Amino acid sequence: MSSERSIPVVPPPPPLVKVPRLIKYGGLPPHEWKEGRGYSIGEIKALGLTVREARLLGIYVDERRRTTWQHNIERLREWLIKVLKGEIAPPDPTLPKIIKIKPKRGRVFRGLTPAGRRMRGLMSVKLRETHKHKWKKKQKERELKKRHEAVRAKGGH
Repeated sequence: MSSERSIPVVPPPPPLVKVPRLIKYGGLPPHEWKEGRGYSIGEIKALGLTVREARLLGIYVDERRRTTWQHNIERLREWLIKVLKGEIAPPDPTLPKIIKIKPKRGRVFRGLTPAGRRMRGLMSVKLRETHKHKWKKKQKERELKKRHEAVRAKGGH
């Protein structure tokens, strides 16, 4: 065990992307290149990798980018050669997070039943899934200084 040396974990170099030419800079960006969010799919395919393989190697992939820059391919190729030789170790995989979609709320919560409309303050109006009436009613209460709206006015007591 003492003969084995620890291989350093080195993340891949960040990709360089062009800065957009904004009107506020007079059409000339303050600098030409900046660090991007990830490599484009074209840059990864140029190395002979798939998107999934790249993510398993810890390479960030920006699926929105369409450009393929040669200097990004060269930087990534140099890093990949070092990983294959065993000089450095790749970081943990960067697989996209699984987003849990919330189920649709119940009919009562959405104000689709008489009890739900009463709860939402929509009883006098037959419009479904609208809160216009409720906010109009609250505004009227504020103007007439009724109930709790009399105390809680904008700007203090």
